[in-house]
Amino acid sequence: MRSLVLSVCLYGCETWTLTVELQRKIQVTEMKCYRKILIIRYSDRIRNEEIRQMVERSMGPQQDFLTTVKKRKLRWYGHISRSDGMAKNILQGIVGGVRRRRRQRKRWEDNIREWTGLSFAESQRAVEDRDGWRRVIQYSLVPQRHPPDVMG
Repeated sequence: MRSLVLSVCLYGCETWTLTVELQRKIQVTEMKCYRKILIIRYSDRIRNEEIRQMVERSMGPQQDFLTTVKKRKLRWYGHISRSDGMAKNILQGIVGGVRRRRRQRKRWEDNIREWTGLSFAESQRAVEDRDGWRRVIQYSLVPQRHPPDVMG
């Protein structure tokens, strides 16, 4: 699963702009793979949480595909931001012209901003410290626990 399926499914994922629809498709693909490996039909009506538990019991703890995509994308962002190549110029470049009227599409760097909580300038400063950037990545990918509701 990890050596073949993951590498084929997530090839080039560092360059994807993760929309809600794409995230859903990644999760669906992951669950289809696990069902295929465990020989579980969709009509068996087994919940995804139960399948994840079965996978963890048989193969050990697994990082989900979506977390892997986010981690790869954040690492690549740090790598490119520290370099002086054409990829950095493209990443930070501005395209001339007039934007069409409509809702603005989600951009690649919007994902970085959402996951880290840092503005573009703050993230540019943060990537200069490799160890610090690794900590930012680690903290950004940990599921946030919300404090208990005090009001009731």
